[in-house]
Amino acid sequence: MKILYFTLAMLFANIAISQTHQITKHNGEQLDVNFIKNENGLIYYSLNGSSEEVKISKYAVSQITNKQTKQTQKISDKIIVDSKDDYKMVTVLPQEKTIGLKQAASFTGVSTRTKGEPPIANQKQTAMRIKSKSASNGYPFVSIIEKADGKYEAVSYVY
Repeated sequence: MKILYFTLAMLFANIAISQTHQITKHNGEQLDVNFIKNENGLIYYSLNGSSEEVKISKYAVSQITNKQTKQTQKISDKIIVDSKDDYKMVTVLPQEKTIGLKQAASFTGVSTRTKGEPPIANQKQTAMRIKSKSASNGYPFVSIIEKADGKYEAVSYVY
């Protein structure tokens, strides 16, 4: 009888710690995880046998599927940038929200400075120029790091 109870206990323990969700990324990769939460543009989860919280950008994730109920939750649409004309579809992300995306290219330049324009207008012009450059190369995401000397570094990302 003790063996039966032990076997049942092990079976239920295994079910309790098994992966409950499947994350499908836009690049086709699938991860079996324990989903924790979706907050501030990041998906939090833990891997099998670990209590460590792992994060990934919501832009890298297509959907999350609950394995038990087969319920699927769409997280983000895949952005496809084909030409320079698609610059409006390029998304500017802060560096911390690029987790799970692959760095494709890095480029530097001088921020746009127009006499008489407020600083916010100059930032928008610089961002538009960077987005156009990313779009012409087919990169849907870019992170802009402005430097104190009026220069910037932009890093482009893909799925």
